[in-house]
Amino acid sequence: MADSKTAQSTGGVLALRLIAVLGVVSILLWAVWVSREATRPHEQIVTVRLSETIAHFVDAEARSGKPPQDTQARTITYLKAAEAAVREMGRNGRVVLVAEAVLSGDVPDATAELELRLARKLSEGRRP
Repeated sequence: MADSKTAQSTGGVLALRLIAVLGVVSILLWAVWVSREATRPHEQIVTVRLSETIAHFVDAEARSGKPPQDTQARTITYLKAAEAAVREMGRNGRVVLVAEAVLSGDVPDATAELELRLARKLSEGRRP
C-alpha cells in the first residue's frame, strides 16, 4: 500500500513538472513568434499609381464600343471598387499614398496589389 501511495505522489509530481515544462516551452515559443513579428520589416508606407490604373480602365472602356450608359455604370462601379481597395489596403496602420503626389522614390510601389484587389472586387460584384 505504501508503494502505491508513493507511486501516485511521484506520478502527480511528474505530471506537475511536465505541465510546468510544457508551459515554459509554450511561453518561449510565443516570445520567439512575437519577437519575429515585431522585428520583421513591414511595408507601412506604400504608393499606388492610381491615375495610371484608372486611365487604363477608362481607355479600355472608351474602346469597347459599348453604349455610354453602360460605360458610365461600369466606370462608377470601377471607381467605387478602387476607393474600397485603397481603403482596404490602408487598414492596420498602413499608409497608402498616391504615387503621382509623392516626390520620394524610395517608397515601395503597391500598384500590383491594388490591381489584384480591384479585379477581385469587380469579379465579386458580377456574381449573382
